[in-house]
Amino acid sequence: MKLAEVKNLKPIQVSIKIPKTKNQLKSNNPAQNSTLQGLNCLAVYNKANISFKGYCGDKQPAKKLFWILTGRNSIYRDEDINNSAWRVETSAGQKAWSTIAPWDLLKRTPEQAIQGICTLNNTYYIPDYILSPNYGDNWGRRANYLELNPRLLAKAEGNKKSEGLLNTIKVLPAIPPSSKNIPNCIIISQLYPTYGSYNDGYTGNEGLYCVDLHSGISKNLTSRELTRNGERMGDDELVKAFNDLAHFRGFKTGFRMPISEGQISVKGRPFSWQYDEDAYIDACVYAIDLGFDCIFFDSGKHVDNYEMEHYCGVGIVPDYKKMQYITQQIRARSGRNDIAFVAEKADVNSRYENLGYTAGTDWGLADDFGNLMHEYDKQSWNSNYAAGPCVSDDNDNGSMSYERRLQRIKNTLHSFRDAGKKLPVYMQMHDIFPLKEGVETHDTMMHSYNRSAYGDLDSHYNNIFAHSEAARNQTMNVYKEFESIMNC
Repeated sequence: MKLAEVKNLKPIQVSIKIPKTKNQLKSNNPAQNSTLQGLNCLAVYNKANISFKGYCGDKQPAKKLFWILTGRNSIYRDEDINNSAWRVETSAGQKAWSTIAPWDLLKRTPEQAIQGICTLNNTYYIPDYILSPNYGDNWGRRANYLELNPRLLAKAEGNKKSEGLLNTIKVLPAIPPSSKNIPNCIIISQLYPTYGSYNDGYTGNEGLYCVDLHSGISKNLTSRELTRNGERMGDDELVKAFNDLAHFRGFKTGFRMPISEGQISVKGRPFSWQYDEDAYIDACVYAIDLGFDCIFFDSGKHVDNYEMEHYCGVGIVPDYKKMQYITQQIRARSGRNDIAFVAEKADVNSRYENLGYTAGTDWGLADDFGNLMHEYDKQSWNSNYAAGPCVSDDNDNGSMSYERRLQRIKNTLHSFRDAGKKLPVYMQMHDIFPLKEGVETHDTMMHSYNRSAYGDLDSHYNNIFAHSEAARNQTMNVYKEFESIMNC
């Protein structure tokens, strides 16, 4: 956990209003309206004292997104993706991903990204309904978690940042999908705007460890230009489309949420655990309704003031019973028992399982395979919760050598005898796609930059990642480690 950058904010008067419905709610056919869908939303909005509105957008948002991008429904094979594919035959079918460098993927269009995903699946259409890969209710206890930073990947124009989700979709083809029994889960570091919504959608010093709830989706992630023939892609629809396409790729998905009171606001006003518990739960449930499968609780270890000598957050954390209620209510209100709750730095103490958590991070020595196997044996009896190692976390400063990082990946991915009892593993984008020297994970969590050297967008993308032969070899070596567990 890190010390968040939280600005001094003056409380403001906020009037609580029932959310407005859209003027036109669209059906599965982007050219038509759905009266039934609108009525369903109105029924939700008209319930007294209910702030959670649920997902009321297009029921086939990935199809709608592609239509808005292209004006057509037909999918064509992407030859660049097809020719660059790393394919693995497994008993569960072929698994494939692209070896195109991430900076080149970012220069492609969103249209190409979607067609690339379909090409890797050998399916030249977007399914009507896309379900999350089914790995059972306790999938999160054994998953590999990879955190991506959409704000870092976002389109940078001057001091503006946007299209973080579209650009994250672009890099999904280059990430190995889930194996037969071990799910890979993509965690995005931002979903909602930063604290107080200051500078959201712009470069600046707004840390991603702060969040403003019930103020929509972060403008770092969305696009102002997704329209065609009067049809607009709603921000909620874009999030749902991202999740559907990630699921189609074979991933589980999740997002980061802080629990420190001083790092949360509600519609621009300071957050209070005493009064805003429901606002927090509703924001989590809304995200689950948008298609996420997992919530990563930043500072999750410190609930009930546990081991606060290591706490670097801002403000109080929820007490034990409150956090139990929160995790129980998220599952109950969303109607999903398969949600994974991952707690930063949570260890093997039974208090974490009793809090409703599924996995803890940074437990076990990633450099020591023998230690990880010891932890595997010690925890294999528990099918509900396990604490596992980190290859690297959000404090990574990039100083670890490629050789050591690769060995940590090898150790953590292979420390099991039975794949169904594997320890959870947490890692960062840097572990697969090395960042350029001077671009470190923690700094990108704290600050938002335009990294263009010449004012052009391609330069911004080039300056995120390392281009050296050693860096590309690192990525290929990581791919080999993922390939080695594809049949597990």
